[in-house]
Amino acid sequence: VQLQASGGGLVQAGGSLRLSCAASGRTFSGYGMGWFRQAPGKKREFVSAINWRGTSTYYADSVKGRFTISRDDAKNTVYLQMNSLKSEDTAVYYCARLIAGSTHYSEANEYLYWGQGTQVTVSS
Repeated sequence: VQLQASGGGLVQAGGSLRLSCAASGRTFSGYGMGWFRQAPGKKREFVSAINWRGTSTYYADSVKGRFTISRDDAKNTVYLQMNSLKSEDTAVYYCARLIAGSTHYSEANEYLYWGQGTQVTVSS
C-alpha cells in the first residue's frame, strides 16, 4: 500500500490550500482515512478523518469549521480542504489509512499505512 500526499506549500495567513492523498491499487475503498500533522518539536497530532463510506467526518477542535475532509473512491483519493489558515497550522501533514474495522479515528496507532508527508507553511 502506498499513499502519496501532495498539495502543501507556502501560504499567507487567512489563505487556503487543498491537500490530496492518492492511494495505490485497490487499497482505498472500504477503509477509513485520516490526516495528521507534526510541527517542529511537537508530537504528531490528529487533524481529521473520514469513515470508509464517506458518511462521517471527524475533526480536531483546532481545525473544526476551517478544514473539510472528503474522499473520492473512484480516484482512490482523500482530500483536506484547509481554509482560514493560521500560522499555528504550519506543519508536515500526513495522510494515513485506518486499520480495517477500527473506529478510533484520532489515534495514530490505529493507522497502519502512512504517506510521506507534505509541508504546509503559513506565514503571518
